[in-house]
Amino acid sequence: MAHDDNGLTKGLFLGFMAGSVIGAVTALLLAPKSGKELRKDIKEKSDEFKDAAQTQLQNARVKAEELVKEGRKRSEDLISQAKQKADTILSDAEKAIGQAKGEGNKLRTAVKAGTDAFKEERSKNS
Repeated sequence: MAHDDNGLTKGLFLGFMAGSVIGAVTALLLAPKSGKELRKDIKEKSDEFKDAAQTQLQNARVKAEELVKEGRKRSEDLISQAKQKADTILSDAEKAIGQAKGEGNKLRTAVKAGTDAFKEERSKNS
């Protein structure tokens, strides 16, 4: 079975982010500060989370681009291999058809020779 590290990492990151937000908001709301100080702290924390989210988003974009490139390369490789196999099959089929034609010509020649021999014998006996 395959192990899904990407899903685990994503889940851990989301859990960490959610826990951090809840902890930060709780700490800010329960701290004995003035409204102005509280708003400033909330803004700073929200900016920190925004920066962290943007970094994570950028990392996800880079990873997605890498996956797309890898998928494109794999599909190109598979197409190339399929074309090579198809070319080999066609070449083998053409050889087999050529051999069959050669055998057919030999058979036709043998039948004609047999028919001619039969006609000749028949005309001798008539």
